[in-house]
Amino acid sequence: MDAGIPCVFGISDAVAEAQAIGLYDGALRSVIHALKYEGRRSLAAPLASRIRDRCHTALDGADVVVPVPLHPSRRRQRGFNQALDLSRRLCLPVAQALNRVRATESQTALSEAERRRNVDAAFAPSRRWWIRKQIAGRIVVLVDDVSTTGATLNECALVLKTLGAREVRAVTAARVATTPR
Repeated sequence: MDAGIPCVFGISDAVAEAQAIGLYDGALRSVIHALKYEGRRSLAAPLASRIRDRCHTALDGADVVVPVPLHPSRRRQRGFNQALDLSRRLCLPVAQALNRVRATESQTALSEAERRRNVDAAFAPSRRWWIRKQIAGRIVVLVDDVSTTGATLNECALVLKTLGAREVRAVTAARVATTPR
């Protein structure tokens, strides 16, 4: 995996800071692909370790991490949520504060505008009553495997803001280098 400088990238006003280990390319892409599509969950530990080592700007001072949720049908199909596996290894409390309430199509072949429409209103706050206490007034870090346009992270951040998050940041294992479409 790339040993260079971690990617810092902007997303939106809802996400104050976002960092990734590196670009979604080469060995990093292969490791993430093996985790996500081949079910090699043991790879979450070294990826999370690299996130902890390289994404200080987003993690420093954070109170809690929130994994980007999968829709229940996708979770059943895959058998696990890779973002939750990463979250559990970041040495911060984990709050499963979000639900994916609408199944969305895979984002891989979509343009930036299509990605934003695809995830619009796809997330809602968890119905667990204690979640608001875990989020309100806190610095929250969203966790996902890959960010391309930031559409998913932005939608999740907006929901976390409605729960009272003081600040929302994001970390991902990789960031796709995109060109405007």
